[in-house]
Amino acid sequence: MSPSWSPLTLCLATSLLVAAPPRKDRQVTLQGLDLPGMDLSVAPGDAFYAYANGAWEQRTEIPADRGSYGVDAEVTDLTDRQTATLIKAAAAAKAPAGSERRKIGDCYTSFMDEAAIEAQGLRPLAPTLKAIAGLRDRKELAHFLGTTLRADVDVLNATHIETPNLFGLWVAQDLDDPSRYAPFLLQGGLGLPERSYYLDPSKGMAEIRAQYLTHVAAMLKLAGESDTPGKAAAILELETRMAKAHVSRETTGDVLKGNNHWTRAEFGTKAPGLDWEAFFAAAGLTRPKVFVVWQPTAVTGLSALVAEAPLTTWKAYLTFHAIQGRARVLPKVVEDQSFSFYGKVLSGATKPRERWVHGVAATNHALGEAVGKVYVARHFPPAEKARAQQMVTNLIAAFRTRIQQLAWMTPATKAKAVAKLATLKVGVGYPDRWRDYRGLKIVAGDAFGNAERAERFEYQRNLRKLGRPIDRTEWVMTPQTVNAVNLPVMNALNFPAAILQAPYFDPKRPVVMDYGAIGAVIGHEISHSFDDSGSLFDATGKLRNWWTPEDLKHFQASADQLVRQYDAYRPFPDLAINGKQTLGENIADVAGLAAAYDAYRLTLGGKPAPVVQGFTGDQQFFISYAQSWREKTREPMLRQQILTDGHAPASYRPATVRNLDAWYAAFQVRPGQTLFLAPADRVKIW
Repeated sequence: MSPSWSPLTLCLATSLLVAAPPRKDRQVTLQGLDLPGMDLSVAPGDAFYAYANGAWEQRTEIPADRGSYGVDAEVTDLTDRQTATLIKAAAAAKAPAGSERRKIGDCYTSFMDEAAIEAQGLRPLAPTLKAIAGLRDRKELAHFLGTTLRADVDVLNATHIETPNLFGLWVAQDLDDPSRYAPFLLQGGLGLPERSYYLDPSKGMAEIRAQYLTHVAAMLKLAGESDTPGKAAAILELETRMAKAHVSRETTGDVLKGNNHWTRAEFGTKAPGLDWEAFFAAAGLTRPKVFVVWQPTAVTGLSALVAEAPLTTWKAYLTFHAIQGRARVLPKVVEDQSFSFYGKVLSGATKPRERWVHGVAATNHALGEAVGKVYVARHFPPAEKARAQQMVTNLIAAFRTRIQQLAWMTPATKAKAVAKLATLKVGVGYPDRWRDYRGLKIVAGDAFGNAERAERFEYQRNLRKLGRPIDRTEWVMTPQTVNAVNLPVMNALNFPAAILQAPYFDPKRPVVMDYGAIGAVIGHEISHSFDDSGSLFDATGKLRNWWTPEDLKHFQASADQLVRQYDAYRPFPDLAINGKQTLGENIADVAGLAAAYDAYRLTLGGKPAPVVQGFTGDQQFFISYAQSWREKTREPMLRQQILTDGHAPASYRPATVRNLDAWYAAFQVRPGQTLFLAPADRVKIW
């Protein structure tokens, strides 16, 4: 669900690549458990997800314009419709020039003005294409690559298809000295989702590469290039060499392997090939003396390719990514060609999204917190903020109790864990201080220019952090984002307003159901501070071992147990979930659900929860959890998620209930049933 990911952000889930249009049958109005969506013929101990969601799954069809569909999509659709209404109102109001509302309206209406975009043709792209065509040597190439560096690279997937970024930049707290910001340099450059798409010899991946080759050639032709098949083949070969240089998704998630400090002077010897001084100068990075190089072997390999690959190939590569990256603000023929590969082939969708959905996304991308300010004023009342804050307080108290009662943890480690919990900064709904968009120029009728300026504005905003005091109030998600996030170095959590609505969070249903849904989300994010990555950071956000050797050994043994548990899940005969890749999220699911259960029980004050809809309180809790993860996914997208995502697929996440003793008692789960685990095999980390 998140707009971007870094090794320093841990979120609930990833965003859907394709969103659905508004439909009356997708209004989120359900209160209580969805009884018609359950399959009571299934034993909970054999397939708990199917028990809670089986009938829903049988009757639900994935919309043609997306690769997956579920509760998250329903809530996102509703939020997008609400946001679109607010944006359109801003456009109609004709607010004063330069005001945030005027910028919101002009940004959206410019994106929606397809006639103006068609009339412009490729003229807005012409200066970029001319600059690429005019590159004469490797120094000029390095300079151009520096101008493309952006701060919104998708580190999780080690790629970014929207701009031709050979590298990505992430400005965050230094892991060794969290009192200052540091520039993190990250691998990038791929047009396919992940390195295995280039290197996997299987028939399915070979077919995707063949379709990608066709797509690249078609886009080059639209850009006015000649010999497009030959240039497309050279681009694929170059990106394949990049993929060989890339480190895996699993390695990228390893904080200890990523924390590599290079001085600017060291780049020339550690990563020869790229003219780094020219690159840094063009990128506006002449002041930093030290960088954190997250994937050093990849940076070295990519830098070598700048010198080794023919300049003509680099020009073709940059041309392709230039037109691909701006497809949504170029004529329809370009956007349609982009969808034919990234929509149809990679996600399995058969029709593109309606343009207004893209318009909302573009406006959120450019002016996210300005839109968020309007959104929370209309859709997030103070009473709901207070209710959510109370639930957070209850979850933190439950987690603190769990830490204090751990039999395996020594008092010294417990004290440090409790201290870390005490310094946790939790943001609910929206940030304490809104971003200032006065420096962003939005021009009515200039969709292409608005996209360019918004991207540059965000990049410069990140550069300005360098040398300034740490701002722990900063959010990395907008209030209208359906997600939540943990920032381990800041020791902070963000719970946007958009996820604090039904069916995750609903004042019209029994509170136990809220604890099973949003309560587990809150617990999940708190737990990220103590997962395999978060547990490496102390209360100040410093990367430092605060465990005794005995405690660390026990923690790692339990983590290995969870890795094996998820390695055994095999969505396809030839593809299993990677338990190591998904470990952090799986730890957070187990610990977060356990903390949410404890918090729910504490709210009862020792009294039994009332039976509702024929289910006990504990049953309501666990069914609500499972129903909050309902999702159907097409095969292409599911395969992509398994290869690239740090989260297990949504339909597998409810299986974490098998690690909680209370679930066994609630549903009379017995030995011999599929999900049954002997008490010694149930993972209890926190």
